[in-house]
Amino acid sequence: MYKEIINKIKPDFDKAIEHLKTEANGLQVGRATPALVENIIVECYGQRLPIKQLGSIHAPEPRMLIVQPWDKTILKEVEKTITTSRPGLSASIDGDVIRVNVASLNEERRKELLSILADKLEEARITIRLRREKAWKEIQDLTRDGKIREDDKFRAKDELQEMVDDYNGKMDEMGESKEKEITTV
Repeated sequence: MYKEIINKIKPDFDKAIEHLKTEANGLQVGRATPALVENIIVECYGQRLPIKQLGSIHAPEPRMLIVQPWDKTILKEVEKTITTSRPGLSASIDGDVIRVNVASLNEERRKELLSILADKLEEARITIRLRREKAWKEIQDLTRDGKIREDDKFRAKDELQEMVDDYNGKMDEMGESKEKEITTV
C-alpha cells in the first residue's frame, strides 16, 4: 500500500526537475540558445502566448538568435517584448525576422547568475522535500490506522529517502552543468 503513495509522488518530483530545467535554461549565459527567449510571453491576438508558439527560433551564431514569427503583423510586439523582458538581449527587426543579439557576460553578471541558479536549485529541493514530508505523513497515518505494518513504514521511509537522494543528485548534476556554462568565458 505504501508503494502507491511513493509512486504517486514520482510525477511531482519529475515536475520539479522539469521546472528547474526550464528555469535554468532561461538564464542568459552569454551564449545564444532558443531557450533564452522561447518562454517569453507576448501580448498578441488578445492573448498572452510564449514566443515558441508564435514562430521559429534558431541560433545561427554563438551570440545571435533569429526569431521568425509565422505572422509578420506581430513582428513589432515580439521585438518590443524581447527587448524589455530580458536585460542583455537587444532585438531588432530585419525584414521579416527579428535578430536578437546576446551581450557577453561580465564578472558581476556571472556572480549574479550563479546566485540565481543557487536559488532555483534550492526552490526545487524545497519542493521535493515538502512533497516527501506529505507522503511520509500519509504513510504514518496509514500505520496508525493499522493499514501498514511498522516494518513496512520504515521500508517506505528508506525508499522515500532513496528517491529524494536520486532526484537531488539529478538536480546537482544540472546545477553543476549550468554553473560550468555560466563560468566559462
